[in-house]
Order: sequence, then C-alpha cells, then structure tokens
Amino acid sequence: MCGLAGAVHLDGAPVERETLRRMADSLRHRGPDSEGFLEDAAAAPAVGIAHRRLSIIDLSRVADQPIPNEDGSVQVALNGEIYNYRELREELEPRHRFRSQGDTEVIAHLYEERGEDAIARLDGMFVVVLWDAKRRRLLLARDPFGKKPLYYAQRGQRFYFASEIKALLAAGVPPELEADHLGEYLAFGYVPTPRTLFRGIRKLPPASLLSVDAGGVAEPRRYWSLRFPKADDVAPVREDEAAERVRELLGRAVRKRLIADVPLGVLLSGGVDSSIVSALVREQSSGTVRSFCVGFEGHSFYDERAHAARVARHLGTEHHASSVEPHAAELIETLLHHHDEPFGDSSALPTYLVAREARRHVTVVLNGDGGDETFAGYDRFWAALLADRIPAPLRRLMGAGAGVLPEGSHHYSPLRRLRRFLGKAARPEVERIFGWSTFFDLPAIEELQPADRYHPEQILSSFEDAFRASQGSTLLSRLLYLNTTTYLLDDLLPKMDRMSMAHGLEARSPLLDRPLIEYAATLPDACKRRGSKGKLILKRIGRELLPDGILDRPKHGFGVPLGDWFRGELRPMVQDLLLDAPRAGRHLRPEAIRALAESHLGGHSDRGHQLWTLLTLELWLRKHRL
Repeated sequence: MCGLAGAVHLDGAPVERETLRRMADSLRHRGPDSEGFLEDAAAAPAVGIAHRRLSIIDLSRVADQPIPNEDGSVQVALNGEIYNYRELREELEPRHRFRSQGDTEVIAHLYEERGEDAIARLDGMFVVVLWDAKRRRLLLARDPFGKKPLYYAQRGQRFYFASEIKALLAAGVPPELEADHLGEYLAFGYVPTPRTLFRGIRKLPPASLLSVDAGGVAEPRRYWSLRFPKADDVAPVREDEAAERVRELLGRAVRKRLIADVPLGVLLSGGVDSSIVSALVREQSSGTVRSFCVGFEGHSFYDERAHAARVARHLGTEHHASSVEPHAAELIETLLHHHDEPFGDSSALPTYLVAREARRHVTVVLNGDGGDETFAGYDRFWAALLADRIPAPLRRLMGAGAGVLPEGSHHYSPLRRLRRFLGKAARPEVERIFGWSTFFDLPAIEELQPADRYHPEQILSSFEDAFRASQGSTLLSRLLYLNTTTYLLDDLLPKMDRMSMAHGLEARSPLLDRPLIEYAATLPDACKRRGSKGKLILKRIGRELLPDGILDRPKHGFGVPLGDWFRGELRPMVQDLLLDAPRAGRHLRPEAIRALAESHLGGHSDRGHQLWTLLTLELWLRKHRL
C-alpha cells in the first residue's frame, strides 16, 4: 500500500525532480516508510515516477520502488498488494533473476513475458505504473473493482498521474470547478467515475489499462468485466452446496490477505460482514487477533459497540473500542483534505477515527466491505424488487398518497422510509432506484440548481449505463451490478482507502475477492435474497461461526447522528457556513440552501445528510476559491 505519482512529457523535455518531489511529499501519509524516484529523458517521451512506500511485505530497502527487471528496461511501481505473487514468482523463477522477496518485482518479469496480458493475471488490489524504456511507453493499470485509486490529467504536452488529486495540484494542475458535475455530486455525494469535480482531472476506471507513448495518451481499455448470467441461463444449485463453496472461497480470500510482515488486525463493527471476516481471521490465526470498532456516546441507535464486543468475546480477540463525540465533526476539513473532492458520505468520520485507533496497534486490517454488493444486503434491493411486482396503476396511486404521510424528524424513522418508498415507486425503473439511492433526488436538485445547470440526463447516466450493461440478467443481478459499479466504486472503496491511508494503514477486503464475486454472480437470486431477508448464503455460513442473535439483527448501516449534531453542538457550523453568504450560493440557489438548513434547524425535517453534503461542498469551494 503506497502512494504513486508522476509525469510524462510528450515533447521529451526532462521531468523536473522538484516536481516529482512535491508530488511525493503530498502523498507522504500513504507511504511513510521510504521514497523512490525514476527519471528517464533518453528520448521522447520523457518520464518521471515518484513512489512513497508503506512497507508490508519484504521490509528491506531492496524492495523500494520503482523496481526494475534484470536489465532495467522495465520499471514498476505498485500501490496495493498482489496476493498471488508467490505462485507467479514460482512460475517465473526458472527464467528470471529476482532481487527482492516482495510482490512488485513479479510484475516486471511477468510483463516481460506476457506484455499487457500480465495485468489480468494479477490477483489483488492494485494500481500498477510500468515504464517500458525500450518502447518508450508508460502503462497504468487499476484492479478489477477499483480498490486502489488513480487520477490523471493532461495539459498540452504534459500528462500527470497520481494516487490522489492533491499530487496533481502539487505538480501545477490548476484547481478548476467542473460545474456541470455538481448535480451528480448532490445526488450521490461523489462524482461518478471517470469524472471528477475538477475540470480536466479524471479517474482511471477499474479493470482498465491506459498507455502513454510518443503517439499520445490512449483511451482507457478494459481487461476484465463482472458478468452476471442472463436470467434464463442461471443454473440451479442446492443452497447447502452453494454455502459450502462460498465458505471455501471466502476462507481462501481471508487466508491470502493474512500474508504480511507487519502486525495485522480486523475492523469489527458487529455487523454480519465484518463479524464473519473476523471469525475467519480468528480461525486461521495462531496468535493474537486485534479487533477495532467505534461508536457514538449517547446515541444508541448509531452505537454498535455492544454488538462488536459480544462478537469479540465469542471469538477471543483483543478488542479495542472507542467513542465518537460531536466535536469530532470538526475533522470535516481533515476528511476533505484526504478525499480532495467534497464527499457526502458522513461515515467517513468514524472510518477515519477507527483507522486512527487501529494504526496505533497494527499496520494492516481486514474489513467487511463488499458483503452487501456480493450477497444483496441493502434494503433498497428489496424496495426495487417489491415495486417491480406492483402493477403500474397501483404504484401511481401509492405515489399520489405518499405526500399525506408525515416526513418525520429522524432520518431512519419508519414513516420517513415508507414515504420515500411510496413517493418513488411510481417513477420509471431507473429513476425510482435512483431516488432510493441518493442524498438529493431529481426534484430537490432541480430546486437547488439554476435552470441552465440542471442536467437530469447526465445525473442519471451512471445508473442508465449500468442497467444497459447488465441487460438481460435478473433485476437483482442488475441491482448488484449497479451497486458494484457506482456506490461501491465511488463511495465505499474511496472512503476506506482515504481514511485508512490517512494514517498509513492498509485495509484489505476479503468479501471483494474476485473468485468469490465471480462465483456469487452465478448463483440464483434465492441464494442471496428472499423478500426482506438478504445475504442468505453469508448468514448460513455465519451461524456456524458467530453467537446467536448477531445475524438476525435488522440491517444497520455505518451511520452518524448528524440530525442531532446539527441541531445541537454543530448548529453554529451550519449557520456560519450555509446561512451567511455561502460560496456554494455562486453555483446553487442560495435561497434553496437557506430553506433546507432552516427546515432542519427548526426541527421540521431531518436534513442532516443533505447538510453534510452541502457543508463539504462549501468548504471545498472555499479551499480552492472556486
């Protein structure tokens, strides 16, 4: 797990070491252990690569990066981990000389033999930067699900790339607002891949390769795609057989993520996913297993520490629990610094704090990310499946009746959720699923944005694209594909990456193991979800591993009590940032911002999550004077 940055000068002018050093310094938190540089201006194009290292496997300086092949014609820098590097090394050793014991060098030798096809052989979470000096060609590659980030920008003859946007800004890329993407940010709390809220800065999509050579910058191209079978092609399988296979694949996924030359632990929230991962870590570990969680003092609905402690006692882990106080939200500018863009998911706050606590004891943690995406855990899946079975005329009647229901002053109140379901059920398929998945739905965004900046077709485009790509599969499979290519990719994975790497902590996700996900995609819907019950196969496995009651708790996200905070200790923050001539008012309607804030502060409705989304936007605009 590291930080990567660099530049390609298409005109052959040398890349200045000072530029590389500024980029590397901005990523020091991602790689506190060492740094390395490569500069090659022997011919056009010229390249410079900077690497900040967090040492996990082979802690010696011999494994510092970029790392070459035998003659130095191939140089590789890696952010992430390659879990099958030992098998690949064994395959390559008869024909190659190795200088290190780590995973990065394997990529250089594999590329010598297989070229670009080497990337598809890698099992892990990664961004690979590879310089082929003979061909004067830079290759960038991102892992299949996008666990590790890569941003890039081109300005004339200069091409820049980095693990985080701040390194591009350090190289001189100007921070300019792409106002056309504000609607997407308001909807999701992020801008969908490949776009960003910075003009001219893009994300490399997952499972993609991008090359730069004398001919210029090529368009990204995919080397792998997640496929669900067509609805008529789903093969039947006995549930006990499926559970046995999932147990085997998940066990392997955990086992290969326990490889490290540094202390390792688990993030344990007390939910299904992290508890099962923790149980499998305990099962496969001979020594002490450390577990970590956070909760909210005085807010029992959001505090899962008691559940996590119960699982920890059952498993016999060395458990560390800490609490989050309202003043912790003052870390919002710190969170913004690490995300670089405004980020609407407030659970970044407890993620940051639990990562900080974990880093005091370990360097690597396993987590439960991906269980909902792989085994259909989200309640909105149930809403979509239920609405699909209701005749359109009845859905329209339900939508008309939604407005008579009280909205409720609590974000998770049952009446609020029922009103939300009924109000969206009458809309076209993509729009209603969109409406259950957003901070601001289309009418709210239209109210916030000036007419000339409201582009609903663009706001919906990432959902439309996902549904088009998965056409022909069952609705549940299409929802799983949608979630994997949107919310997981642009919310959950960046949150875990930035908040863990802010402390130089590596986070690994066994439930996002490629063989596991590929197998789960082939399973019938009934193995994953029946009505309001999700993650059926996973829970069947968990009954053998966890104490009674843990698996039967209602679905509970990693929430934050924003509603109470913004009406209490953090009320001045809302007043100062959103009611007093907000900078966001230059791009959104200030009267709509004010009405939303006053509705929440007056207790008429719960707008805590929407306020957080606007606050992070406001602070980002002020930071860059946009």
